Amino acid sequence: MADKPNPKKQGANKPPQRPNYQMWVILTLLMVILAFAFLGNGSSAVETSRQEFENMVLAGEVKKVELVNGGDNRISKVLITLTDAALQTPAYQTRLKSNSPFFNRISAPHFQFNVPTAQIFEERWQELMEKLPPEKRLDYDVKEDNNYTNYVFQLGFLLLIIFGFWFLMRRMAGGGGPGGQIFNIGKSRAALFDAESKVKTTFSDVAGLEEAKEEIKEIVDFLKNPSKFTKLGGKIPKGALLVGPPGTGKTLLAKAVAGEAGVPFFSISGSDFVEMFVGVGAARVRDLFKQAKDKAPCIVFIDEIDAIGRSRGRGQMPGANDERENTLNSLLVEMDGFATDSGVIILAATNRPDVLDSALLRPGRFDRQISIDKPDIIGREAIFKVHLKPLKLNKDVDSKKLAAQTPGFAGAEIANVCNEAALIAARRNKDSVDLQDFQDAIDRVIGGLEKKNKLISPEEKKIVAFHEAGHAVAGWFLEHADPLVKVSIVPRGVAALGYAQYLPKEQFLYQTEQLVDEMCMTLGGRAAEEIVFGKISTGALSDLERVTKLAYSMVTVYGMNEKIGNLSFYDSKDSEYAFTKPYSDATAELIDKEAKGIVEDAYERVKAMLNDKREQLDLIANELLDKEIIFQQDLERLIGERPFQKETTYQAFTSGQLERDKEEARKASEAKENAKSEGADKPSENGTAHQGDEQPKEDVAPENT
Repeated sequence: MADKPNPKKQGANKPPQRPNYQMWVILTLLMVILAFAFLGNGSSAVETSRQEFENMVLAGEVKKVELVNGGDNRISKVLITLTDAALQTPAYQTRLKSNSPFFNRISAPHFQFNVPTAQIFEERWQELMEKLPPEKRLDYDVKEDNNYTNYVFQLGFLLLIIFGFWFLMRRMAGGGGPGGQIFNIGKSRAALFDAESKVKTTFSDVAGLEEAKEEIKEIVDFLKNPSKFTKLGGKIPKGALLVGPPGTGKTLLAKAVAGEAGVPFFSISGSDFVEMFVGVGAARVRDLFKQAKDKAPCIVFIDEIDAIGRSRGRGQMPGANDERENTLNSLLVEMDGFATDSGVIILAATNRPDVLDSALLRPGRFDRQISIDKPDIIGREAIFKVHLKPLKLNKDVDSKKLAAQTPGFAGAEIANVCNEAALIAARRNKDSVDLQDFQDAIDRVIGGLEKKNKLISPEEKKIVAFHEAGHAVAGWFLEHADPLVKVSIVPRGVAALGYAQYLPKEQFLYQTEQLVDEMCMTLGGRAAEEIVFGKISTGALSDLERVTKLAYSMVTVYGMNEKIGNLSFYDSKDSEYAFTKPYSDATAELIDKEAKGIVEDAYERVKAMLNDKREQLDLIANELLDKEIIFQQDLERLIGERPFQKETTYQAFTSGQLERDKEEARKASEAKENAKSEGADKPSENGTAHQGDEQPKEDVAPENT
């Protein structure tokens, strides 16, 4: 397991955060401008009319009048200051205070109004003064318009906009903060792991992938000790493609390479190259390889490379400019182009190798395709041992039994099982995790959450019990079928009322008899329902789906039908534009008829067998109704051992025989390799090597099982 990061140590490596002084400058400038605006307009007078002004003058309420001369081309303004007695009146108090709520004060001048020109005001003023007695007449003051408050406010606001725009551009160009990096959009987003930020994961943390580790270790050895290979004329591989289903450990293996290699390691996802802007993906590819060449020798890991490596021309409109294709072209040139430099090794991972472009897969770009499949039973045991280390376990927990009960599980699912078991044990307030917690966790991962509140009628529960018992009996008494490891009738998930778990034999080629027996076992549940109840239910949906696919594959893919013959309509290229079937309508009708015949024959066969084994069927069904979950040892106790000499895969593994067989096969393979190397040192009699009758590599079709 990788060491846990020390938060204190990580915090010590981070640079101290600098105060964001630009933001304080902007806020201060904004406050100054607002203060100017309020101070300039806070003492501003209330707008009034010329008629009201004349009434104020005639009533003796005016103390001072000022004429602000705006000049020839600007409107003049008259400022009015009231007497102290007039200010005490409630009407004026209300009007003046409501005009300046921010400052809450009454400042002179109190009122104002506009006049077109100073000359017009002077004429009107003379007419007004003639209406007053001489002792009450006033003089007005004239001053030029020198109020620069508006100019300061406008200039400050303009400076604020300019400074704010400069600040935002600097943030976007220099980085920091979300939404930035707009000017670094063509820069690579790869994370660099070097001596300072070394990954702690090593090959010892990767279990169940021994063959893949050997392939990867050679690349690491080449980086650590290149002379070992170059002295024989070998060259470092340009790249390796990790291919496998999700959760099998492709990214974990790449992390182990980063921890073991001792050279700079760039990690990036395929989706990081994809952007809505044209040309960005290609620019990021070029920038990534520029950084990698500066750090050479180094490793570049591209996770989920199918995001940019899809075959060119697929699904593209004619004449369209596909940004993904431009990115792929740039990647192809950088990996092996005209001016390619050595020292940069490309690691990539994908679970969709079928969609990758052929130019990307050729030697010289990806010299090796490392297949990472789901682990076998021995690999699962090794993975369980890794994930069981940090858990506090009970003595009854055996990694062998757990590996045998998890067929088809990938490494991520095994890690999930171990975590779920620990959570279940903690929920039950246990001091350690026992085997029952692991079995419940396996059921949780396979079938979903147990539906404790899902009420099932006794009639439905009985149907489910006989359905699962039909699978169990058929698998037990069919020679080529996989006997069930575990049978459960506990409702789980969305619609699963029960499930059967079995441990398939590890093989790559299947004969017709094996496929037929597997089909019979799958139909055992439906046949048991018809035998016991005389009716069938909808519970066989997944069984029928599986049987239908298998029957059509036998007829159309594997050539296992006499009437169709040795023909396969399987297209390994799976072209998107192949809208027409490669056979006639008459052949299609024949295919349907033969596939249906295979299914019907299998159904009648398993139905006859279950009729003969009705006693065993009832025993298992009643045991399921009583216990709800039974295992393979319960089948042996109820209906005896299988009537075949060969051990089941579960029995062979739990007894250790499977490991012994694997060890013998490994020793035989090593002896064969040693004999071959010794024979290579001896020259042949005629001095030439004998070439076998092997077919060319491209003519060998892959086996699809």
